[in-house]
Formats: sequence, C-alpha cells, structure tokens
Amino acid sequence: MEPRGEKSGEADGVRVTPQLLKARSGEFALESILLLKLQGLGLADLGCLGECLGLEWLDLSGNALTQLGPLASLRQLAVLNVADNRLTGLEPLAACENLQSLNAAGNLLAGPGQLQCLAALRGLERLRLRDPLARLSNPLCASPSYWASVRELLPGLKVIDGERVSGRGSDFYQLCRDLDSSLRPSSGPGPGPRAVEAQPWVEPGYWESWPTRSSSILEEACRQFQDTLQECHDLDRQARDSLAQAEQALSPAGATSFVF
Repeated sequence: MEPRGEKSGEADGVRVTPQLLKARSGEFALESILLLKLQGLGLADLGCLGECLGLEWLDLSGNALTQLGPLASLRQLAVLNVADNRLTGLEPLAACENLQSLNAAGNLLAGPGQLQCLAALRGLERLRLRDPLARLSNPLCASPSYWASVRELLPGLKVIDGERVSGRGSDFYQLCRDLDSSLRPSSGPGPGPRAVEAQPWVEPGYWESWPTRSSSILEEACRQFQDTLQECHDLDRQARDSLAQAEQALSPAGATSFVF
C-alpha cells in the first residue's frame, strides 16, 4: 500500500502547536518532553515541534506530512517513526546526529538518492522503508537492486525492513533470502532452472538402533550404585530406630497419650 490519498477535510491539515504538544505529553515546558506519540492526527505542519530540544522518541506515523524541516533541531532524537505520510525526502534528518532507528515505510521516496542524507548518521542501525504486514512501501523498494543499494549506501545498518543484515543472527536471514531466491520462479525467457532432486540428509541406517554392548566399566558403576543405595537404606533404618528409642526415653513413665 502506498501513502494514503488526501482525505476530505484534510486539505490544510493540522499544525503542531505548543498546546497540542503539552496536552499530548503532559509536560509544561517543551524542552522537558522526551517522548511524543502524534500518530494519526492528520498533521501536515510540524510547527513548533523543533522546540522540543530534549526529544528522544517520536511517532509521527499516519499523518499527511510532506517535509520534516523542524526536526533538524532535534539533536537528541534516537527513535523516529514517520511511516505512512507523503514524504519525498528526509534531508532534515541529517542533523539528527543521535538517530538510531528510523521507520519511513509508506512514503514517496523514489530512489536511493533520498537516503544519501542518512549516510553521515554513524549511530543509525535500524531502517525500515517497507512493511509487508502493514502493506506499506516506497517506490524505491520496487527496484531489484533496492536491498544492495541501501546496504552499500548505509553500511552501518544492522537491520533493514526488520531483517538483520549484520551481527548476530544475520547469517540466518541471509540463508532465508537465498532459499527464497532459489525457490522463486525465473522471470526470464525459456524454461527455468530444473529443480534439484531431493537427497537424504543422512546415510542409510543412520537412525537404526545400535546393538547393546556389554561394558565392564558400566557394570562396575551399576554395582557401586546398588551398594551405595543399600547403604542408604541401612542408615535410614538405623536413624528411625534411634529416634524411636530417644522418644521412648524422653517420655515420662506412665504418661497417657491423648489424640485430638
């Protein structure tokens, strides 16, 4: 699904105001706001959002934004979600030096050139431009070289579109992609590659049970275990006898026992 079309009544959109920010965050000073959820409000103008200098986490998904100018002053911003908007560029984010995670799926980013502004963000590890579950994408994602282009442009990324590309677990994702590519039918002319005949994973007879073999070491261990177990039984019996004798000795002579 591409970005939503313009809805009736949203031609001008909603502008971010200090009153809106304070109402949504519960803070009295804009500089004190650390987290903001502004999703699905029909926002078209970010207004004074750039005054939230301490902002670290921001959700602007599901609005009508076409540019992110005010975000250039948010140097502490670490997590940003601008999915499902109408963005054609991300240039203001080049100043967000602490940005670590960016979700820009469902916008109008046409090519890898729109991502060049993110190249200087050394801390950026997670980028999402496509979200199959939410049916959100960008025009650049349709290119066969999309994945390779993003990795070449932003080599520091660890996760692209929810799939790990480096670090722990990346080998598993690469294996899944290779399997998916090998199973996808060829789109070129002529017959596709022949399917490789399935081969058994193990040699014949691998799962057959092996005949039991006598072992003197195992027999000796079993014998010692039985002896130890018998010794424990004997000690338990002796302890019970000693307790019974002690109770009898401590009981006063002729004492009558009552059961309640």
